[in-house]
Amino acid sequence: MNKKPAVARKRTAANPSIETQLVSMKVPDKSGMSKPTKLSEDPRFTQAVQNYEAGLKAMQTHKYDRAKACFEKVITGASPELADRAAVHLSTCNQHLSHAAATQFKTAEEQYDYAISLMNMGDYVSARENFESLIGKYPKLDYIWYGMAALNCLMGHFPESITSLKEAIRLNSANRFQARNDSDFRGLADDPRFTELLYPDTSAELPSDTQNWHF
Repeated sequence: MNKKPAVARKRTAANPSIETQLVSMKVPDKSGMSKPTKLSEDPRFTQAVQNYEAGLKAMQTHKYDRAKACFEKVITGASPELADRAAVHLSTCNQHLSHAAATQFKTAEEQYDYAISLMNMGDYVSARENFESLIGKYPKLDYIWYGMAALNCLMGHFPESITSLKEAIRLNSANRFQARNDSDFRGLADDPRFTELLYPDTSAELPSDTQNWHF
């Protein structure tokens, strides 16, 4: 599975705050002369720090739109050093937002194909997220339940796989025959519930010989 880009680490007691990491700057006083002052005393810097930290928090919760807006404010703010850091995080936000835009699906089939490709690559977690999204939007499409059943089996979630496959078969009985030769269900090959689902006993549904007698 592809690793997510690292986000900035939270500050710990061992690391000084953003304010103390930056050098002091000179701001003009009323006489027009410059005098050194701590950055933390500059309201523009304080605002930049607040925007920067808000951007980090938004990134950590995957709210990249909000984080992007915060970092853009920092870049146009009073601290060049914070602006440099914000530019790095802004690039990360743009990458995530571009990826999200690229995975906007027009049809259920498009997202299903994408989920299958993730499953084939071994990215089961992302595949599952897409199947769950599909089931929520299209609960009556049998092939989505079938795909979820196959994924659950590959992940070792056998009871969930049986449940999903049962629903896929209920919606379309042809899935019963497809599953008989599907290697994705090898993990269930010796499970009697799987066997019963694929090879149901239909003798009870047939009329007995005595019911066919006519006197």
